[in-house]
Amino acid sequence: MTNTSTDSLPLLIEPEQLESQLEQESVLIIDLSKADNYNKYHIPGAVFLNYSDIVRIDKPTMGLIPSENDLSNSLEKLGVSNNTHIVAYDDEGGGKAARLLWTLDLLNHQNYSLLNGGIFSWANEGYPLNSDTVKPLTSSYKAQLNDNACATKEFILSKLDSDSSVFFDCRTPEEYQGIKKFAARGGHIPGAVNLDWVHTMNQNNNLRLKSKEELLELLSSLGISSDKEVITYCQTHHRSSHTYIVLKYLEFENIKGYPGAWSDWGNDPDTPIAT
Repeated sequence: MTNTSTDSLPLLIEPEQLESQLEQESVLIIDLSKADNYNKYHIPGAVFLNYSDIVRIDKPTMGLIPSENDLSNSLEKLGVSNNTHIVAYDDEGGGKAARLLWTLDLLNHQNYSLLNGGIFSWANEGYPLNSDTVKPLTSSYKAQLNDNACATKEFILSKLDSDSSVFFDCRTPEEYQGIKKFAARGGHIPGAVNLDWVHTMNQNNNLRLKSKEELLELLSSLGISSDKEVITYCQTHHRSSHTYIVLKYLEFENIKGYPGAWSDWGNDPDTPIAT
């Protein structure tokens, strides 16, 4: 067993860095891919987490935060303890994995990493895979939610006229403009800027994030800077969880995500919208 310390594991971890941690008892790799894909192949030792276990639905609002009890149960079933360093990945560019990491921020659980490129970088670059069923260890985890990383509808309404806050819409341009809608009303939060979440990834490098320089340039072109409070949202706070982690990787300190997101805002007849 390797004795490599997890203290230096970065927020964004590369496959070669993760490979050296595969035997570390304090590291838990969590796969949020589709179940069929996980059953075909996954990183050795990775446990499977169904995305539906970390979101709550109250139709028509999707992507809400589960109760503390439900989160405790989900994390305990995976073998997570307070000292566990979690490395999350998925098969879609990091959205589901990032939603888990954002949820961990709500629980003050800071020991986590996102696998850069997810299963694409790992598998396409020849790192080991297997299809063994992984039985998680039992653990005890007491989930206690805070709202430090969470923006509610009421909070956003109070910030609509604030020059120090930016609403970061991570949906497609068609959703942002209201051309394509998945709620009663289409459009965006007034004043929001738009960047489709996929544009933070390098499609030619196994869906890894673009370089810090490229990302900062993209954000600067939208008027997003680290001296402002940035609130990310999409349709359900799935894609925008990824954007939240991108901002954290870029060392933005004042960031929040909006659970429910447009499925909450766009289905409320009283919220202001722009198109």
